[in-house]
Amino acid sequence: MDFQPDYIIVGAGSAGSVLANRLTESGAHKVALIEAGGSDARFFIHMPLGYGKLFYNPAVNWMYQTEPDEGLAGQRDFWPRGRVLGGSSSINAMVYIRGHRADYDEWGKTAQGWGWDTCLNAYKAMEDTEAGADEWRGAGGPLFISANKSGLHPLVGSYIAACEAAGLPHNPDFNGAVQEGAGIYQMTIKSARRNSAARAFLTPAKGRKNLRVITRAQVTRVLLEGRRAVGVEYMQGGQTRQLRCNAEVILSGGAINSPQLLQLSGIGKGADLAALGLPVVLDNPNVGAHLSDHQGLNYTWEMNVPTYNAILRPWWGKAIVGAQYLLTGGGPLAKSINHGGGFFRTRPDLDRPNMQLYFQAFSTLLPKAGERPLLTPDPFNGLSIGLSNCRPTSRGHIRLASSDPMAHPIITANAYSTNHDVAEMLEAVKFLRKIAAQPPMARLIKAELRPGPAVSRDEDIIADFRQRSGTVYHPSCTARMGDDPATSVVDARLRVHGMQGLRVIDASAFPNLIAGNTNAPAMMIGWRGAELILADAKAR
Repeated sequence: MDFQPDYIIVGAGSAGSVLANRLTESGAHKVALIEAGGSDARFFIHMPLGYGKLFYNPAVNWMYQTEPDEGLAGQRDFWPRGRVLGGSSSINAMVYIRGHRADYDEWGKTAQGWGWDTCLNAYKAMEDTEAGADEWRGAGGPLFISANKSGLHPLVGSYIAACEAAGLPHNPDFNGAVQEGAGIYQMTIKSARRNSAARAFLTPAKGRKNLRVITRAQVTRVLLEGRRAVGVEYMQGGQTRQLRCNAEVILSGGAINSPQLLQLSGIGKGADLAALGLPVVLDNPNVGAHLSDHQGLNYTWEMNVPTYNAILRPWWGKAIVGAQYLLTGGGPLAKSINHGGGFFRTRPDLDRPNMQLYFQAFSTLLPKAGERPLLTPDPFNGLSIGLSNCRPTSRGHIRLASSDPMAHPIITANAYSTNHDVAEMLEAVKFLRKIAAQPPMARLIKAELRPGPAVSRDEDIIADFRQRSGTVYHPSCTARMGDDPATSVVDARLRVHGMQGLRVIDASAFPNLIAGNTNAPAMMIGWRGAELILADAKAR
């Protein structure tokens, strides 16, 4: 390759796409962006509700599985992660949530310079919020955020009214002054198409002469000279290639791939690496540790009124909504299935919400082989309300299965491994039933289908959510940021402790898991990370 970059970015996902845009914007720096997956030019990526077709598609999905988990009744959990330009932002449910301001103040205590005020400025600069700029929101940035105000299912109003009757107030903006309440989710959707990080950030940068995007190329290790990163080795088309850089290697592969690549490069828990025959360059047991993820489940009811099942299930309904989408850009296919949601506290003494809600005017109790059946729901009018824990205390880890860089790593989730997480989920599902029992919802419900009214004792409720819970696809913190190298992997400037020329900038660097969906903070950490890199380059 005749292109000698200053920076190599590994991973074209939520953070990597932002970095590629910002680091090449001035024209002063050359960047190579390496992605294991291929192009995002796929219909079901860009059609918002098409993400159900991507859930089990290995062409765009790493399709990870966890180890059998005692907390999930001994089951393995399926972890889809994006393997395509845009990464998981190309296959996710598009809900845009920043998290609670206190989450970032906790970040700032762990890593200087990452408190709420700094992160808020990054969000406001990054965003183009459809509702317009205010004290909390930005406008004019590269990332358009849909307010999602039109074309909602009528049952969204009933859900919000039921939440208010249960004591949870209406909240018009979960990303504004207050997070708590029930309301409508904002979406990374623009002009009826998914507005992934690739679309918002990478596509505008692709024509720049100082950017090279290398696809279908899996990085197998970081090239090191002593403790300095000088490039990467990758596999492409069955051949091993190397690419060297002038300044830095930046890992943006996400919470699974980035710690895996660090370990393959000799940076991790020394005893584990040595046992696999890998050289130990830097012994840091925090690499791959501190794995945090939100656990969630759905409660499902049969309704007396039509839900999306009635139109999405039959062939003629599919034809109608397909024509509606193609001709007008509207209808159910133009949105995520999570039209509404919210945040609540399971106990009044808590200082902030500890649970998140997801409202879906459809149901998929009947599985369909090879996909998440968003486009083929149940043959009755079903409705689901999901919830997930915001700040779980359970911790897992990522470890290498072998020295083979193509082998999936071992993912140990340890879901519900603390009494705290079990107790608050028990409290949460009881509140979920309280919402459903309020008149605006209760008068429309025919029957609770899952778990069903027979599941009422605490021990039965716990057994049910252990059996039915799973990831809500927010793994984080496996290369966590912190000022103290004894408890973290990267410093406050996202540089790997004890190394030179090597940074990790993605959700693995979160000091703690935020309350909400992780796509927005993953893009924000890319935005803020680029600021730090450019400032350091200017200072050299």
